[in-house]
Amino acid sequence: MMRTIRDHSLISVTMAAVLALLASILPVHAQTAADAALNMANMLDGAGGGVSSGELLAALQDAADAGQPMAMWQLGTMYENGEGVTRDPVKAFGYFAQIANQHADAAPRGVEADIVARSFVKVGEYYKQGLPDAGIPADANRSHALLLHAASYFGDADAQYRVGLLYLQADELGVNPLQSARWFSLAARKGHCPAQAQLGELLFNGVEGIEAQPVEGLMWLTLAHERCAGTGDAAWIDEKLSHALGLATPDQQTEATALEKTIAPQFAGF
Repeated sequence: MMRTIRDHSLISVTMAAVLALLASILPVHAQTAADAALNMANMLDGAGGGVSSGELLAALQDAADAGQPMAMWQLGTMYENGEGVTRDPVKAFGYFAQIANQHADAAPRGVEADIVARSFVKVGEYYKQGLPDAGIPADANRSHALLLHAASYFGDADAQYRVGLLYLQADELGVNPLQSARWFSLAARKGHCPAQAQLGELLFNGVEGIEAQPVEGLMWLTLAHERCAGTGDAAWIDEKLSHALGLATPDQQTEATALEKTIAPQFAGF
C-alpha cells in the first residue's frame, strides 16, 4: 500500500480541518458532504486533537481501498496537483478512472453522482491529451464519449458546458451553434456562469437556427457577470457583456435588467 509522502514531518491537522477538507472537495449536495465527513470521522474516531499528514493520507488510502469515491477523488486530485504527495499524473488518472469504471451507472441524483460525473470529465481530459506514461494515447473520440456521459446521464453542468464548447470548434464535434446553445442552456439553468455568458452571447447575436434575442442575451450576460465576479472567468465574461451593452439600445438594456431581476434568480445557482 502506497503511503509515502513528500514531507515526512508531522503536520498538525485538527479533526475539524479534516472534516472540512472532505466537505470542501467538491461543491456537492449537502448530503454528500455530510456522509463523507461522517465516514472520515468514523475512520479517525479517537484520534484526539489532531492527526499527522501521513495518517490523513493513510486514512484516505484505506477509504479508497474500501471503494469510497470521495477518498479516491481526493487522492486523485492530490496526485494530480502534487499536494502533500509527489505529483504523479499516472496515479491521479488511476483513481479517477477507478471511480468512473466502478460507478458509471450510479444513480444520476445519488449522493456520489457529482464525484462520479467529475471523474468522467477528468478521465476525458486525460484521453484528450494522452498520458504516455500510463500507456494512454490521445483519443478524441473516447474523450468526447466520456464527457457526453457525464453531461447526459449525470446531467453535470460543467460537462454540459464543455460539450457546448466542443460544438463551437471545427476540430472537435464540429461547428454547430444550435447544438452548442442547447448544451449551454442546460448548464446555464443550473447556475453555471461561464455557460450563462456563452449562451447570452449566442442569443444576443443570433446564429444560424437561432434568431437574435438581444434582451434575453443581455439578461444571461448580466447574470453571468454577477455570478462569476471575482473568479478566473470574470475578465472574458465582462468583455462579452461590455461588447453587447455597446450594441444594445437603451430600451433593450432596460428590458434586460428587468428580466434579470424577475426571471433570472431561479437560474442563479444559489
